[in-house]
Amino acid sequence: MPLKKNPSKPGPGKGAAGEDGDLFRNAVGETKPLAIDTVEPPRRRPRPTARFSRLDEGEVLRESLEAPVYVMEIESGSALSYRHPSVSLKTMRLLARGGISVQGEIDLHGMTSAEAKESLKAFVAQAILRGHTCVRIVHGKGLRSGQRGPVLKRDVDRWLRRWEPVLAFVSARQADGGTGAAYVLLRKNT
Repeated sequence: MPLKKNPSKPGPGKGAAGEDGDLFRNAVGETKPLAIDTVEPPRRRPRPTARFSRLDEGEVLRESLEAPVYVMEIESGSALSYRHPSVSLKTMRLLARGGISVQGEIDLHGMTSAEAKESLKAFVAQAILRGHTCVRIVHGKGLRSGQRGPVLKRDVDRWLRRWEPVLAFVSARQADGGTGAAYVLLRKNT
């Protein structure tokens, strides 16, 4: 059913509102009505992002996971130190002071890198089987290595960081070999 206009309401140009409209039209003069009654709000532009930022972030993450675990150059006099997150700082300080009883020792002097790795692996495995939790590894300071620097010291540092049974290690006290040896804290055999 079509809607009927209410005759009591004045239409355009009639009544009080109509008179105001006529006055307005007379004041403005001849104008052309706009073809569009509404104005679109400005579109929100997307936030600018670097074109390859996600790709770059992914590449950095991939490289960090593929990079060697420990890439710091070790010099003959520099101290070694590593602590698994499960080892408290208090335990680490105790280890560094020589406050944990050393239950076994291996001397890697004179060995090639390959020989040292095999000997060290066997030593750590035996230490764990025997229930040892702290051992000393004598790797030397690399004073006779010349330009290459301390080869075994660098290798031992890298190997120990990667081996699951190693919880922490730190260069020994001066009386026990100083920076040419390390105290190593091992997981308990379960």
